[in-house]
Amino acid sequence: MKKRIQPHIMCGIGDIAKSVLIPGDPNRAEKIATFFDNYKKVADYRGYVTFTGNVGKTGISTCSSGIGCPSAAIVVEELTNIGAKNLIRVGTTGALQPEIEIGDIVIATASARADGATNAFVPAGYPAVADFQVVKALIEAAKRLKKEYHLGIVVSSDAYYAENKDFVESYNKANVLSVEMESSVLFTLTNIKKLRGGAILVVDSNLVTGIKKGEFESGEKKGELDIRVQASIEDEIKIAIEAVKILDNISEKLEIQ
Repeated sequence: MKKRIQPHIMCGIGDIAKSVLIPGDPNRAEKIATFFDNYKKVADYRGYVTFTGNVGKTGISTCSSGIGCPSAAIVVEELTNIGAKNLIRVGTTGALQPEIEIGDIVIATASARADGATNAFVPAGYPAVADFQVVKALIEAAKRLKKEYHLGIVVSSDAYYAENKDFVESYNKANVLSVEMESSVLFTLTNIKKLRGGAILVVDSNLVTGIKKGEFESGEKKGELDIRVQASIEDEIKIAIEAVKILDNISEKLEIQ
């Protein structure tokens, strides 16, 4: 029987590990892969770039999701079709609380569903919640690496330029930590499929204090290009990889029992 390939990520069974790190940016997928002990590019199609390798004895992959829940939903569906079990978003986010600073790290426990894609899968009241074991593994990994983090709820929005004053104020008052664009569909689909989903995010703007990504001049280090953000992206990658190793150890113990 010939190997069957997923139509968008262009991967089949055997091409990915059970644990996959999911950035939005395809360039960040390659950056993530450089932190593996060994890796190879598996596929590159329509902005979905996939690398697979290992860290020690633990198999690990990374696949970019593009921007927004509709694109991320395709990636989650196709990755899980070919054996992904642990899916961790490794991304950036805009803070909604004034004390959260540029370059800070957020570990999401859940996401408010301010997107449209999840409505195609679940009723309006369904919660988009990160898997407890993934959250626990990310926390443990951050502690091992001596990295500070914020823990709490984020909000996933489809419309980047529609995040106006009312949007910011309402989620700020609700103690939502930050806004991003993919976690809600990742959490929703992994819960539906009885798999593990989580997210770790680096703050690249603060919508409350007015530090936005916005336009910038050539050579200007702003938003994701800020040196603090770039340093923390490397930190979140290390944390996510350490979390995968922790999850792999948990899985082995469960299989033995």
